[in-house]
Amino acid sequence: MTAMAALAHTPSRAPSPTGLAGPEPRQGTMGLRERKKLKTRRAIRRAAYRLIALQGYETTTVEQIAEAAEVSPSTVFRYFPAKEDIVLTDDYDPALESALRARPAGEDPLDSVRRVLTHRLALALHEERDAVVQRTRLMAEVPALRARMTESFSGAFETLAVTLADRAGRPHDDLDVRVFTATVLAAVREVLLHWAARGHEGDPVALVDRALRALKGGPRI
Repeated sequence: MTAMAALAHTPSRAPSPTGLAGPEPRQGTMGLRERKKLKTRRAIRRAAYRLIALQGYETTTVEQIAEAAEVSPSTVFRYFPAKEDIVLTDDYDPALESALRARPAGEDPLDSVRRVLTHRLALALHEERDAVVQRTRLMAEVPALRARMTESFSGAFETLAVTLADRAGRPHDDLDVRVFTATVLAAVREVLLHWAARGHEGDPVALVDRALRALKGGPRI
């Protein structure tokens, strides 16, 4: 929360465990085929958000979303395996890895993660604030979305843990790295749910920054 580095190809997209879904890749970096895919994906997501705002998440069906986006239901499922993924899908894994690997080698791991995530959230809010607000509100209100986030946690967790382990010169299965990674992701997720539950008052970037700074002296790698 998917702001992350735009990729020249279309990555496999996975639900973001934090909800930090950022702006879509910029079209100037993409070929014609990828631009068409991006246009379709955006149309599906915008149709879904529009319908959900009008009639609620639970009563909005994939068939209704497909009709509003002027595509077939099978096309919706080709881009988003489940309805929950329309809200949660993100370029989280590859972009987070790229951004973290670009941080200075000697930087404290918590500082690296904090700077990458707060930058990502700030950019997402600047370019797509309405989408971020709606996404986090739904995360807070819809149990199915929170369950899907839990299911999707493992992919982003492994990407982040491996990247941090590499930067620290640790094995990929290092327990301290994995505890640190789980703590960071859980903290960001809880901050965004807290922000949404309180009517999106305050600055979520500052809240994420504060939460991650509070981890100093806690789980370390």
